[in-house]
Amino acid sequence: MSAPAAAPPLWGLMAEFEGPTEVVEAARRVHEAGYKKVDAYSPYPIEELAEALGHHRSWLPFLVLLGGITGCLAGYGLQFWSATIAYPLNIGGRPIHSWPAFIVPTFETTILFAAGTAVLGMLALNGLPEPYHPVFNVPQFARASKDRFFIVIEAGDPRFDPDRTWSFLLSLGPRSVSEVDR
Repeated sequence: MSAPAAAPPLWGLMAEFEGPTEVVEAARRVHEAGYKKVDAYSPYPIEELAEALGHHRSWLPFLVLLGGITGCLAGYGLQFWSATIAYPLNIGGRPIHSWPAFIVPTFETTILFAAGTAVLGMLALNGLPEPYHPVFNVPQFARASKDRFFIVIEAGDPRFDPDRTWSFLLSLGPRSVSEVDR
């Protein structure tokens, strides 16, 4: 005889809601209850949802600024080095360090580095690419990109207790509450 298969470990609990107002109100109540490892999913961006969950500002604008400054310095530095140090050419009596000629390429490298930092920073801060996530194990989650709204409380949250969290999620008035397995 073989031993019975162990139940898959619980990753969290997921509540499904009908509309954006319900999920935003539920997210406020989840945040007020003190849960920290929480995420919400909706078919379109809801600005109030991030605020309701207590998510604060992103590091992305700061990273983009650093990328732009790096691009500006790199673009100007490359032109300065090539025009004054590596290949100094005196053509028509103009100064070797002719900074007005450097403005347009410097602007272009600033934009290039800032845009590249924005894309890579967004991917890194969002944890992408992520081809698998435990919420994909819940069949109802397939409607997250169509017309359903979800809140997930992770089992790793300090306040997480399977029974109490299940009861709490039911008190929010969802369509359903599901277990999310690893």
